[in-house]
Amino acid sequence: MCNPRGGLRAAPGVAMSPALPGALSAALGGGWTVRPLHASGFCDTWRADGADGARLFVKTAPGARAPMLRAEAQGLAAIAATRTVRTPEVLALADLPGGGGLLAMRWLDLAPPDAGFGARLGAALGALHARPQPRYGWEADNFIGATPQANGWTGGNALDDWLGFWRERRLRPMRQGLARQGAAESLLGAVDAVCDALPAFFADGDIPRPSLIHGDLWSGNWGMLADGTPVIYDPAVSCADHEAELAMMELFGSPPAGFWPAYGARLRLRPGYARRRPLYQLYHLLNHALLFGGAYAQQALACARGALAG
Repeated sequence: MCNPRGGLRAAPGVAMSPALPGALSAALGGGWTVRPLHASGFCDTWRADGADGARLFVKTAPGARAPMLRAEAQGLAAIAATRTVRTPEVLALADLPGGGGLLAMRWLDLAPPDAGFGARLGAALGALHARPQPRYGWEADNFIGATPQANGWTGGNALDDWLGFWRERRLRPMRQGLARQGAAESLLGAVDAVCDALPAFFADGDIPRPSLIHGDLWSGNWGMLADGTPVIYDPAVSCADHEAELAMMELFGSPPAGFWPAYGARLRLRPGYARRRPLYQLYHLLNHALLFGGAYAQQALACARGALAG
């Protein structure tokens, strides 16, 4: 949710950390000139220009948020290792003097999507999702926005049952967080009802195989390079039902034209996806309600009720 490419305009309200140029030099060598780009509640972003002509996109976060940068770097590396879809190249992950951390990535120049972008994105994402993965979850816990996301491969907490994973690692943690915030009983009860009804969303024998997913793939987290290559960024990775990725792509908009045929040529949609789509969108709406409040709680309630209504 700290979008790395969402508007490369200087942000006058972002205070320059005097330690940042030195920290970049310590991590990467050389000298760096840094200017602010964007600030959010989660991180600040910067453009760094090196004396040798190199250019970086840099995120910084205070101490409490610094683990988010490590999780992002790990997620980008995991996607990059599949050689299916382009991600920003991580160049440095380092501590800042006095607390906090930085994540430095190679600068990417984005271009407006062309007519063939959707098909290329669909083919790349289909290739990512088609690669076999060993189990649901991931090797490390991470974050969805600023919310901790438990993945469960560590500490003997793995869940190899998909329904159990979605219930215990995704929906119930959101419900618990909202309950602590004093969310309405109507919303909490609706989430409980969805958790109880999970088997109804899957036909007999429909056991989703794990796919590595970006995890937070709305339209602000994909783009096109100048040569037409799709690129995705700001991940919240896990191994999950690939339909969870597609549902997120449809939550706040829709994939670009040409996406679906190209994706389907790599990995087909299982029967019943439309029935499961609100089940997977509910997770993200609950997270938005937890982080931002406001109308998202009502949207989450409507989504839960819609999912139950079938």
